[in-house]
Amino acid sequence: MTSIKTGDQEFSSLTPESLPKILLQKLRGGFFLVIGYLLSPLCWWNDLVFNLPIAYAFGYICSLFSPKLLMPCVILGYWLSNIIGILLMQAGAIDVLQKQTQKHNLKKELLTGLVSSTVYTFLIVALIHLHIIDTPNLFPST
Repeated sequence: MTSIKTGDQEFSSLTPESLPKILLQKLRGGFFLVIGYLLSPLCWWNDLVFNLPIAYAFGYICSLFSPKLLMPCVILGYWLSNIIGILLMQAGAIDVLQKQTQKHNLKKELLTGLVSSTVYTFLIVALIHLHIIDTPNLFPST
């Protein structure tokens, strides 16, 4: 095989031995991309279905050690689920869009995900602080 076209991507000089490896990489990348999108802040409906249950489970497990850890760990779990989503999307996009298998720069990907999630978190906190976004009263006084 000298050339195979798939969509806009061209794989040159493929051997029959490398085709399953590249196909597996593309499938894995697509899976990571979808799961990452569902966990990332880019998906508008994911919080109720994915991120908040994951964050609450994380907070609940932490609250078994100390009840005061529930809310801080829920916030930490929410933030971590968004970071993991962004990192999975990055890894998936790289796997899907790359023409050849290359080694990932894990430090750079982690730093990029951490910075973008932190900026997103600060943006949401600023919007709440400026009363642009309203938050529900989770613990109303009786």
